[in-house]
Amino acid sequence: MKVFLVYLWRFWMVILGTVLTLILFLPVYLLSIRKEDYKLCYFFIRLWALGMFFGMGFRYRLIKETKKKIDKKQAYVIISNHTSIMDVMLPCILFPNHPLCYVGKKEIEKIPIFGTVYRRVCVMVDRKSARSRADVYRRCAERMQDGQSVVIFPEGGVPDDTNVILDQFKDGAFILATKHQFPIAVFTFKGLKEMFPFDNKKGYPGLVDVFFNDILMPDLPLKDLKKKAHQEIRLSLLEKIK
Repeated sequence: MKVFLVYLWRFWMVILGTVLTLILFLPVYLLSIRKEDYKLCYFFIRLWALGMFFGMGFRYRLIKETKKKIDKKQAYVIISNHTSIMDVMLPCILFPNHPLCYVGKKEIEKIPIFGTVYRRVCVMVDRKSARSRADVYRRCAERMQDGQSVVIFPEGGVPDDTNVILDQFKDGAFILATKHQFPIAVFTFKGLKEMFPFDNKKGYPGLVDVFFNDILMPDLPLKDLKKKAHQEIRLSLLEKIK
């Protein structure tokens, strides 16, 4: 019975996602044509993320591990751990004043309707192509110079082994930050690994703990930045919440 209810809940996500995409497709499509309109376009993208996250019965609690504050006028490289598709919604919810751009897999553009918009609002990378992987930094930097912040999941995907707490980080986010001198906003999403895993037989709605860990300045060597970010996220994942 429990598995049946989970499948039913997952089917509700398909319905919800389809309805929200159909409603918001036209304004996002039209407003993503010109980069001057992207801030307004992002308003509708954020509506989609809010609808998906809260519509699936999730809530979040923000836990600040730093006294540093997000500057509304500053573009950031935003990083977090990655265990669930719901991880994608949270940065949009957390950053109402920073139009976001995601680095995403090229394969997703094949999804009907959604893929059309995806090509416009994301920097796509073909992981099989060394040229595409190398060019992603330039394209991200261009977006950031236009006022967008970039979201990167530095694990490079969701670990196949569910026992892995936090996979090793790829260099990409840290190359972008150090080469173009953008600060890194570090977040940890805790709970979604159990609440909405990629196993369709599992999951439940509930409260997600979101840790705002730190803002790392790009004046440290790349290896040190990567190590510090990994340590902070790992500690938050291991922390017991009262």
